Amino acid sequence: MASALIGILGGSGLYQMNGLEEIQEHAFDTPFGAPSDVIVTGRLADVPVAFLARHARGHRLLPSEVPYRANIHAFKQLGVRYLVSVSAVGSLCEAMRPLDIVLPDQFIDFTRRRDSTFFGEGAVAHVSMAQPVCPALAELLAQAARELIVGTDRTLHERATYVCIEGPQFSSQAESKMYQQMGAHLIGMTNLPEAKLAREAEIAYATMAMVTDYDCWHPREAHVSADQAIANLMRNAELGQRILAAVIPMIAQASPHSAAHTALDSALVTRPEDMTEPVRQRLRAILGSRV
Repeated sequence: MASALIGILGGSGLYQMNGLEEIQEHAFDTPFGAPSDVIVTGRLADVPVAFLARHARGHRLLPSEVPYRANIHAFKQLGVRYLVSVSAVGSLCEAMRPLDIVLPDQFIDFTRRRDSTFFGEGAVAHVSMAQPVCPALAELLAQAARELIVGTDRTLHERATYVCIEGPQFSSQAESKMYQQMGAHLIGMTNLPEAKLAREAEIAYATMAMVTDYDCWHPREAHVSADQAIANLMRNAELGQRILAAVIPMIAQASPHSAAHTALDSALVTRPEDMTEPVRQRLRAILGSRV
């Protein structure tokens, strides 16, 4: 089995990773089912990388149908330590315009139908989500993006709060305005429970959010539609690929320390020796050397 240092989760419109060499495809079977699709591994700038299309190639999975636990578990099996999520988002504020790039640092969870933990059924852990995004990983993304947006009409925003809704419907105007009042700047459907699971798996996580629309709160802009969102994401796809190509060797060179890498040290309530053998087997990849 190949290994990878860096994982890329491609969102709507990003179904492959350009520039990979020595490409292999891997079908995984995890204790939590199969991932969204095969995971593609390869090397970019001689750095081992793993790529997964979150909604599957051909965009066949609703946000609620994405097997989040299996996706993160498969990345963990590959040895991924840094995970970059590329996500299409709506903007809840005037300053974050369609085609802008945002690096959110906080999340609000309004999902309802998703398994959000690897634990339970014989093992208890409570990871901290006070800082759900790895600051060091986000800073490297910011450095790469700053250089590449020079001379374009895009703006980089380095802090924001992302509210994750269940979908698949877009929000009502009343909901959109409520999220604004809560302090959210972006709205999307996929970064949770992804970020929570990455923390439990001790993988540093950051999101590169590509703004596609103003949701439905804006008094002068058209209400969001799938056609509009995908069209704007495709306009940003080439820039997103260039940012990824630039940041991957930066991450490999810096190998930044992340609090995520030791998240379970202070989170495990059930000691591994107190878990039953089936539970330890189910969690073996997540617990690592602790079992």
